[in-house]
Amino acid sequence: MIEWPLIDTSLCDGCSLCVMVCCCKALAMAGNVVTVVERTECTYCAECEAVCSTGAISCPYEIVVAEYYQRGESGSG
Repeated sequence: MIEWPLIDTSLCDGCSLCVMVCCCKALAMAGNVVTVVERTECTYCAECEAVCSTGAISCPYEIVVAEYYQRGESGSG
């Protein structure tokens, strides 16, 4: 599972707004583009994705659907 934001450096315009809203300091500017510098610190809040006006940052989530079965229950009643 992906646990950090994905950065498309070709879309990043270097505004650094994502770095400013990153509460855990996981993002930093590397030259004129953003990069994830502290993957273990990222809480995956997706604030960086929300403020990115160019769509350079994405925070994909893996959705797991599990079915629940109860087996061996005898009907009482």
